[in-house]
Amino acid sequence: MASDVRARIVGATLHLIGTDGIAAITNRRIASRAEVSLGSITYHFPSQSDLLKAALTTFVAEETDRLREIAESYRGQDLSITDAAQVTERVADDLAFTAERIAPFELYIQAGRDPDLRAAADECWTAYDSLTVAILAALGVPEAETIAPTLVATIAGLQLRRLSTGADPDLASSVLLLLHGMTASAPR
Repeated sequence: MASDVRARIVGATLHLIGTDGIAAITNRRIASRAEVSLGSITYHFPSQSDLLKAALTTFVAEETDRLREIAESYRGQDLSITDAAQVTERVADDLAFTAERIAPFELYIQAGRDPDLRAAADECWTAYDSLTVAILAALGVPEAETIAPTLVATIAGLQLRRLSTGADPDLASSVLLLLHGMTASAPR
């Protein structure tokens, strides 16, 4: 029961962050959205920092599991560049911009201000890097571990651009061009 209340609080927090931003988070709004008593917020989360950390770590745990499953499905497979671009598009499309998917962007920025959130943010970026390394390695890209963070940052930037402009960049084509460039020098 307590874990259900805690999960509802975290879910409500992610929704409200994604809808109205971190500055708009209040215990009253969270309690109303989660349909819990006001006192249960401070019972489970003594400070706003604790609540934000729980929100980000919950997203990270779910996202890490999702990415690990995708990465494992491609490990050791013979992957074409087109397949890799399609995987990238799939991962990006799965991040449709619901309030709960916008919230992590806000929380990543907050992690720049709150050192307590940085470890959770790093865990999520590491999961994105691991998936990217698995795909690049399957393509035979040399130094996949070195290239992966840059490719992840590029994709995240395109996602942020999509979020902030409403325009839908052709992510698969962009990644396909990048992968062609990376694999052009890869030994076959």
